[in-house]
This record gives sequence, C-alpha cells and structure tokens, in this order.
Amino acid sequence: MESVRKIFHAAMPSQSYSIYRGVEEDDEAELHIEDSPRTDQRSSPKASRFSISPQYQKLIITVIVTGFIAFILGYISTRRPCTTCNISNGDFTSDEPYEQEQYGPVTMDWSELKDLFTKYLTDGQRIEENIRKVSRAPHPSGSQEDGDLADHLLQTFRGYNMDHTWVDSHFAELQFPSRSQPNSLNIVNGSEIVERIPIGDPDVYCPYSASKTVEGGLTYVNYGRQEDFQKLKDWGVQVTGSLVIVRTGLLSFAEKVYNAERAGALGVLIFPESSETSVYGHVHFGTGDPNTPGFPSFNHTQFPPFKSSGLPKIPAQPISLSAARSLLGRLSNPSIPNSWRAADFLSHGVGPTMTTSSHRVQLKVTNEPVSVELHNVFGSITGRSEPEHYIVVGAQRDSWGPGAAKSGVGTAILLELARTITMMVHNGFQPRRTILFVSWDGGDFGSIGATEWLEGYLSMLHLKAAAYMSLDTPVLGDENFLAKTSPLFNNLIENIIKQVDNPRQSKQSIYDYMTMKGSNWKAEVMAPLKKDSSAFAFTAFAGVPALEFSFIENSQPYKFLDTKQDTYDSLNQVMYGRLPSVALCVAEVAGLALIKLSHDHILPLDYTAYNDVLLKHLMTLQTYEKKLKSRGLSLEWLYSARGDYTRATQILKKAISQSDLHNEKVIQFFNVRIMRVEFYFLSQYVSAVNSPYRHILLGRGEHTLEALLEHLSRAQNDIDDNELHKQIALFTWTLEGAANALSGEVWEVQRSF
Repeated sequence: MESVRKIFHAAMPSQSYSIYRGVEEDDEAELHIEDSPRTDQRSSPKASRFSISPQYQKLIITVIVTGFIAFILGYISTRRPCTTCNISNGDFTSDEPYEQEQYGPVTMDWSELKDLFTKYLTDGQRIEENIRKVSRAPHPSGSQEDGDLADHLLQTFRGYNMDHTWVDSHFAELQFPSRSQPNSLNIVNGSEIVERIPIGDPDVYCPYSASKTVEGGLTYVNYGRQEDFQKLKDWGVQVTGSLVIVRTGLLSFAEKVYNAERAGALGVLIFPESSETSVYGHVHFGTGDPNTPGFPSFNHTQFPPFKSSGLPKIPAQPISLSAARSLLGRLSNPSIPNSWRAADFLSHGVGPTMTTSSHRVQLKVTNEPVSVELHNVFGSITGRSEPEHYIVVGAQRDSWGPGAAKSGVGTAILLELARTITMMVHNGFQPRRTILFVSWDGGDFGSIGATEWLEGYLSMLHLKAAAYMSLDTPVLGDENFLAKTSPLFNNLIENIIKQVDNPRQSKQSIYDYMTMKGSNWKAEVMAPLKKDSSAFAFTAFAGVPALEFSFIENSQPYKFLDTKQDTYDSLNQVMYGRLPSVALCVAEVAGLALIKLSHDHILPLDYTAYNDVLLKHLMTLQTYEKKLKSRGLSLEWLYSARGDYTRATQILKKAISQSDLHNEKVIQFFNVRIMRVEFYFLSQYVSAVNSPYRHILLGRGEHTLEALLEHLSRAQNDIDDNELHKQIALFTWTLEGAANALSGEVWEVQRSF
C-alpha cells in the first residue's frame, strides 16, 4: 500500500487535495484543488486546512485499486469472439477444424457469412440467362460482338454499385485465316497435286502457326506427347523430315506442336477423336502476346525487335475426322498398338511412308496477322483493413465459337459472384482485402489479356496481388471435381469442398463423393496448373499463387469445346438439363473460397505445402546421384537448401501462433511473407524477357527443375558438365533465397539456419 501511495503522490507533484465539509449553507462534500507548490504545504496555514488525512489517503487509494481490478476482470469476462474476421494461427497441418477462433469488433462469424452468401446467391436462373446471353453467337477478340459484350459487363458492374469500375486496353497482334488464300491440304506426287483433301471448316485454324508450305511423309504420333515420340524412336521410326498427325486430348495444341518441332517434324495436323467437327486451338507455347514477350502491349509501348521463343517455326492445322481417316488409311507399316488406336479406326500404320511410296503430303498455311485492341473489364470492392492487397478473380470473355463452356459459364459465374458479394458488403460483410473481378479478353489466343495486364503492372502487382482465381472452363461435366492449383491452395480447397453439396447427390459433399472413389482422392482432384491458362501466367510469370477448378466428365469428355457446336444446348445436354445447377455449385465453391481469401486475418495459404513437394522432387533427383558423383558433382547443398526452407516454414508457423493477431501491423507483416511464397520461387538469375516463366518448379527454361531432370536423363556423352553445374547451382540458390525471404529479416537468417 505504501508503494501505491508513493505512485499516487508522484503523479500529482504540484497540487494538494482536500476533502472537507462546507461550513456555510451547503453541507455536501466537495473536492477543492489547490495549485500551491508541495513545498509550501508544511508551513502554510492555508495548506494545512486543505491537506489530506492518512485515513482519507488510504480510502482514495483503496477505491482506485479496487476500480482498476474490477475493470480488468470486467474486460476479461466480457471479451467476445471476433465476429467479422477469422484469425488463423497459420497451422495448416493439424486435424483441427478449418474455422479458427475469431476475434474483432464486427458482428459476423463464418457461419453467418456463409448464410449471407447463400441468401444472395441465386437459384441458377440468373446464371442460365447469362450463359445464354454470352454464348448466343461467336464473339472472338476484336469483333463487334466481343466489344458489345465488354460494354455490357462494364455497365453491369456499375449497376452493382461497386467501388471502382474501369477498362484496361491493350493492342496485340493476333492471327486470323486469310480469306483470299485459304489453308489447304493435298496429296502430291512431285509437283503434281494428286488429290485435294478437304480439311473441314475453313474457319477453323491454329493461331500463331507458322505461315508457310511444307511437304513430306506423314507419321502418326498418337497424342503428340514426348513419350509418344520416344516410342516411335524405340520402334525405329524417324519423324525428322515428315509431317505428323496427332489426335486431340491430354495436351494443348501448343504442347503438341512444340514436341513435334523438337522431334524434327515439318508440320502438324490435329484431328478430333470423338467428333467429326474440326477443333480450334492456338499453338503459341506460352501465354500473352508472342510479339512482345515480357513487355506489355500498350499502344505507346516501343515493341522490342524479337518474338517469343514459344512461337513455332512449323505450320499446324486442325482437320476433320473424315480427313484424318483418308490420310491414316494410306500409311504403311508398322501397325499401331491398340493403345494408339483413335476413335473407330480399325488398324493402320504409323508411316512415315505411304502405301503409294511416291506420294507425299503437302500442307499450306496462310494465316495473317491483324492488330486488335483488347479490353479487360474490371470491377472492384475495396478492402477495409488491407486495401493494398488484392484477391483477383477472372474469367475469359472472348470465344472463337459460341463458347458456352469456354467463356459463357465462367463469365456468368463471375457476374453472379460480383453481384452476390457486393450485396453482402451492402449488408454487413467487410472484406479485409480488395477483391478485383475481371473479364479477360484475348483468352482464345493464349490468355493474352491476363498476361498483358500482368506484364503492364508487374512491379506493382508482385507487391499487391495476394491470390488469383480463374473461372475459365469451369463446367465440362458433373462427374468429377478437378482443381488445377498452386500447392498453397490444397488445404483451402479441401475444406471448402467439405462444405458444398455434390451436384450429382444432394446432402453429400463434394469431398465425401470424391473420397468414396478411393483413398487416393487427392491424386484425382488436385492437379498442376495448365501451361496455357491465365492461372499459370499469374504463378509462373508473376509469382502470384493461383488456382482454377472445374467439374469434368472422365467417362465421356465434352467433345464440343473449341468448336462451333459449343452452345448452351450442347453443354446442357451433357448434364441432362442440369447445367444451371452445376454452374451454381461451382459458384458456391468459388464464392466461399473468395470470402476466405478476402476475409481471414491470416491468408489461408498453406506455405508448408512446398515442403513435401520439394522432398518428392529431391527423391527424383537422388536417382541420378551416381551419375553426378562420376562427374564430381553433388546435391548436398540442394538438400541443405530444402532443409532451410522447411525450417523457415516451421519458424514462421511458430511465430504466427505466438504473436498478437489483434495488431494490424503484425498481421500484415505475416501476410506479406505468405503471399509472396510463389514469388520467392521465381529465379532471379534469368531475364523475364528471355525466360518469362521464371518459376523454378512450374516454369519453362534452363533454370527449371524440369530442365535439370531432362539434362540428367541424357546419355553420358550428351551431358554438358559446365551447364549441368550451373543448373544445379542456380536452382539451389533460388531455393535458398526462398528460405531466406520466408524467414523474415536479414538479421534472422543466420540465427535460423
């Protein structure tokens, strides 16, 4: 008590207090404050009149201490969970429920947010109307139809009373068929045309094919995979100097042509396996405008005098199934194995010689470049606590054909999510982070709109974009759920699909439906990002974690994608009239994931996921250890870098669990480190112009793990020791740099590792 009394006096050194009873008419107790110095109190008669007796001092101190204790107890007993946002401690590996304890001053918990989302999400009628509206006619980039649709989306966003709406424009050089000189396919004997082969619809073509005429033998190469070309090599069949014919499926057109060119083929013909109709597809092995690699295609940009390394130097052309029958029937031995047999073909050879040995195949491609203005349409909802961090959700708008599956469903879901979440915000939902809703242009030419936006604002976006969600081709069936994603989203996706009903079976979650199929359900549900998607560009080029998901039909894949038959009725028929309900299910998955990403205090990205991914890759590399040792090389430092990365994730996880997550600066400090995990995997040792996809695990180029493994798989005499040493060193130090960056401050690095 004496120590408290000293504190009490020290707090008021220049004032004396006296409690006394008035001597005049008013006999109520009063408090008088005397401003005389404390040194005068002992000698002044006036001061002695107003001095405080020891009994009253004890009374005052007792009242103050009791009040302070009561305040503390009252605060502890009345503190309630945060209703507005979910504070996660960053533990993604435990078996605890995903919804964590919440803190904060707002009035909505996760269940209330889900209820609010469900309340404003439609029953599917509005989604159906928008799919029909978007896919009523072809609307390729640069067309009046696509321009009208862009304006419709902009006005719709404005009608939702979003915080900001705008259009971002780019000029890109696209490729279209020549009207005066159509592409052609012939059987020739010397300079004589023996037979003209109808290729099918003349409007169907491969954008970014080389425009040239080639002729030679013809070789069938199944799907055009690397292993298919290797199989031909094992059979003693030479591809060099001949054209190849491949069937659609498993790979993008660009990958098929890329593999064919590397194998020495002169040109590529691509036929549909399950439909008579020719299939459209670009053949640029990459994303964005191939005429400005690494640079944004703004009108004022000085275009560099070089093109993307992903542009093929050989021509490619889609053909109809009947044209494929005519050609394959002319191929000589050896006969194909059953696993290579396409559609209703009985048996045929693989070539490259034809039954009439003097006959050769001639392919003429005359596509022409056209400069086109692209329009990306944006609407945004500003975050309340971290407005500088963006959660981006986008969908392709353009389509070469009607595009019900290609762009119609994704655009309809994008509009529905924008409307629903805006309604939620108007009724109490307060997202921490800014949400950007984007309608991309130029998707059919290789995600040009999305990639050019990334290139144009890269220096800003790597600091601001926390996550990207793609709504491209989200419904191709309703049999299986498939997520093509960065590993950082695996846990988030798993927990979301536990809360959404499977479209084929009500009262059963998507998760329960998939796990019924087998214990290894993740192998069926989780897949790497596709190389020709906007999501791939966000992660492999910009270092932003990205995901896209869809419902697919494994037993009978949707055969009208990228054809003129990709209409609402065609897609709806595949799902027996349930297209709106399946699209609504995707909207629910996307919406709940979007709410978590924009709402949680700590970003729900599993930064520990790469621990296992890296371990699996190192186990693959370990199979080449003897080959490395024979060349005086070792993977020791790479193992060490992987260990440092794992420890960095564990230290970060522990730091989050032990920190004050009511402190906004602390929260943002952790979120910045988490959102840049993919960025840390971008190699700093290669040029973004020469090697745009710098991600060492997902990208393409000599700096990647894929290139390292390919180099090690070569025969002993084909290995370049200096180049191999360089690849290992750069891969190792990029991984070590990721560990250092994740650890926090530079002074923490040596302490941690």
